[in-house]
Amino acid sequence: MGLITDDMKRIVESTRLAFVATVNPDGTPNLSPKSSLAVLGEDRIGFADIASPNTVRNLGANPAIEVNAIDIFMRRGYRFRGTATLEPPGSAVYERIAEPFWAENGRSFPIHGVVNIAVEKALPVLSPAYTFIDGVTEDALRDAYYAKYGVRPAD
Repeated sequence: MGLITDDMKRIVESTRLAFVATVNPDGTPNLSPKSSLAVLGEDRIGFADIASPNTVRNLGANPAIEVNAIDIFMRRGYRFRGTATLEPPGSAVYERIAEPFWAENGRSFPIHGVVNIAVEKALPVLSPAYTFIDGVTEDALRDAYYAKYGVRPAD
């Protein structure tokens, strides 16, 4: 059995904005938002390289990567640490990420390649509310943050 659980898959699939960390040549962090994160297998996730020249450059020199996918309303998610490889257009992994992305967002977005991540460690990320508010539930936090942001769930 792989590292990626059903709950992790659900969070990744519902996340509209994830964040990817790589290491710049000078050793400083590079943090980049991604809207194309997808589960590729029991221990693999990936995203499209749409406008990620620094991320791709960094991975070419150092394939270490971390991805955070958080449900902003439930105030929880996961961090995935691993090693990345770059998949070119035409590869099976490229098609698996690109086609659903284009189906949802249109083909005006260029996808230069796909970052394919072998997940080596996956850890939960939880809001302190789960620790410091007695009896707090996902439903309660979700409702509170829907109200805070003035949104409601899509039907």
